[in-house]
Amino acid sequence: MFPRLNITPMNRSAAIDSNLSLDVECVIDDSTAMIAQPYQLFIERTDTSKNMARYYAMNISPTLFGQTCLTRRWGRIGTCGQSKAHVFAREEEAVSLFLDLLRQKRSRGYRPKGHI
Repeated sequence: MFPRLNITPMNRSAAIDSNLSLDVECVIDDSTAMIAQPYQLFIERTDTSKNMARYYAMNISPTLFGQTCLTRRWGRIGTCGQSKAHVFAREEEAVSLFLDLLRQKRSRGYRPKGHI
């Protein structure tokens, strides 16, 4: 009928065949990459007499490399607008910039959506 094939599995010589094997348990410490509190903001500024309809959005999130990133997006409501990312070594620096930018935007008339 069919010929018998003698196949031996690869990498089965020992339970662990190298120091970098996937069989070794790995402990990951995510405590440094965790954001203590979520920071997200979406505010708008509208003035029909000036045909103004703007938005400003910010959020703080961790990067893949354990840093903290403050991402800002702004533009005319209904468009993609522009964006800018600021990367910080510490979360406190990102929060400080977040709060400074929030104060600036509030002083210029930006408010949460639906707020008069």
